[in-house]
Amino acid sequence: MVSIPLLAGPVIAALIFAQAQTQTPPPKPFEPTVGMAGKDVVWVPSSPQVVEKMLDVAKVTPQDLVMDLGSGDGRMIIAAARRGVRAVGIEYNPDMVVLSRARAKEAGVDARASFEQGDMYEADISKASVMALFLLTSNLDKMKDKFLALKPGSRIVLNTYEITGWEPDEKVVVEDGCTTWCTVLLHIVPARVAGVWRFGQGELRLAQEFQKLTGELTAGGKTSAVTGSLKGEEITLTIGGVPYTGRVAGERMEGVSGPQRQAWSAIRNR
Repeated sequence: MVSIPLLAGPVIAALIFAQAQTQTPPPKPFEPTVGMAGKDVVWVPSSPQVVEKMLDVAKVTPQDLVMDLGSGDGRMIIAAARRGVRAVGIEYNPDMVVLSRARAKEAGVDARASFEQGDMYEADISKASVMALFLLTSNLDKMKDKFLALKPGSRIVLNTYEITGWEPDEKVVVEDGCTTWCTVLLHIVPARVAGVWRFGQGELRLAQEFQKLTGELTAGGKTSAVTGSLKGEEITLTIGGVPYTGRVAGERMEGVSGPQRQAWSAIRNR
């Protein structure tokens, strides 16, 4: 039998209490705050109303792949996944990535929503059919060439901030329940048609600035001014005052012209 001094009990209790007071408390769960600094942007989330409107305007379907660069807490990707869409978020902050994955699992959409930690400028977006973004114009301008390299007809839907020089195909202001950053801009990636085309017995030269076209048609010793536009692969031209509509398919485009809807076609000169 071991004898313990009478004061030992209180002393041990005091030591245990002191040790408990000096132990480091467990870390608090990560909670993002508006204005939190990232790599070269601060985190400001789109409102739920704008998130849903962006997906509406982009007309997302289960056949799409939606991507968000700088995906933050994952709300855009999770909202897309709730619609049965495959969606991928790229986020620089690893804590945000962990949070997004947890929220996607909690929402029951983690099979369709995935998140990767990385630099948005380096991300491979080539397979995306919809880019849903809330970034500054300075960020968007750096990725302009990557956006234009997407498959024609891909949609880029933005919250408020524009891509310099690229006029949106659609612009919607969200009024119900939205107070700041409430403008949705839609860009449809145009086919690339700049260059020289064999057009019937003539030569069609086109210059392209995003979806806007200018140029001239030379045929039968006569030159006519050309203006036009693109909406994905759909092309509209006005040549010498006559309207032409059609579709671009790689190195060929064809359609109808004028009130008689006469068939026309053009093949790119190599």
